[in-house]
Amino acid sequence: MSGLESVLVVGTGLIGTSVALALREHGVTVYLSDRDAAAVRLARELGAGIEWSAGDGADGGAGDRADGRVDVAVIAVPPHLVAEQLAGLQKAGAARFYTDVASVKALPLRQAADLGCDLTSYVAGHPLAGRERSGPAAARADLFLGRPWALCPTEQTSPDAVEVMRALIKLCGGEVVEVEAAEHDRAVAVVSHAPHVAASAVAARLAEAPATALGLAGQGVRDVTRIAAGDPGLWTGILSGNALPVADVLEAVAADLAAAAAALRASADPETLGDVTDLLRRGVAGTGRIPGKHGGPARAYATVQVIIGDRPGELARLFQVAQAAGVNIEDVRLEHAPGLPLGAADLSVQPEAVPALSEALRAHGWQLP
Repeated sequence: MSGLESVLVVGTGLIGTSVALALREHGVTVYLSDRDAAAVRLARELGAGIEWSAGDGADGGAGDRADGRVDVAVIAVPPHLVAEQLAGLQKAGAARFYTDVASVKALPLRQAADLGCDLTSYVAGHPLAGRERSGPAAARADLFLGRPWALCPTEQTSPDAVEVMRALIKLCGGEVVEVEAAEHDRAVAVVSHAPHVAASAVAARLAEAPATALGLAGQGVRDVTRIAAGDPGLWTGILSGNALPVADVLEAVAADLAAAAAALRASADPETLGDVTDLLRRGVAGTGRIPGKHGGPARAYATVQVIIGDRPGELARLFQVAQAAGVNIEDVRLEHAPGLPLGAADLSVQPEAVPALSEALRAHGWQLP
């Protein structure tokens, strides 16, 4: 069990409850705490752990350790509340080591130092995983499998604290990435925070779009706006905690968009739309740099499109055919046909697997366009 026997999770939202569920699968004793009693009850009913009572801590009652402390306290609260929680937990002697899962790192570290927290036992962390849904009901034990999990130790952080956090991340299925806090915040501004704002800007255009436009919506607009469905209150806290790096990225994006808009207003002739073409080309290049499976180089997959009925069990039948054909489906995307009880499933596979999969699907009665 890598020395981890007991963990306290403070904050039973999506990430906190997912951490708890992942640890429970490895036999770790997990205690749950949240200012929202209903969230704790739901997380407990989901099997995430047992409730941490007010008397737990250095006074005893924390489970297996003779000194009453858990091995690790995982602080799963918004960024601006992390330091306050850390200070309170350390004052109570709740754990040997502490970490957090907030999506910004410089702010909690700075505030923790200002509050006089013990930084030797604290390792700032951030699992790069999530869903559009929030709350304990959306939690999954496999949420972190294969996902990067940033650790941001400082000069004060003890090696023992880092080792224990690495063990915790391994139990959750994550991949440790050690990075300095400010560098982390600049990085997530590019790959997470600014994209959320950009997606929201596109989605906001749909709020008052005419019915005709919405009726013509296809997979493209769904792809671009998917993450915009996140909780606005949660995201306001995240963005305020990483304000300057996000602002820098958004200003660069805005400059690109402004140049493209100016070019389009000046001329509709493709030969004169150099700024637009340049932006599109850089977009292709940037997309190609996104890591592929298991963090490796991006792979160019081929797509096999299948017409699929909107009925229970259809996807399972589809996957069974692929399994029987010995083909691994790397990704799947569904697009429903408006007004019809069917749609299209785009199956991403290795290019060399296309003939075998296509032949197997047709042999089992599937319709391929």
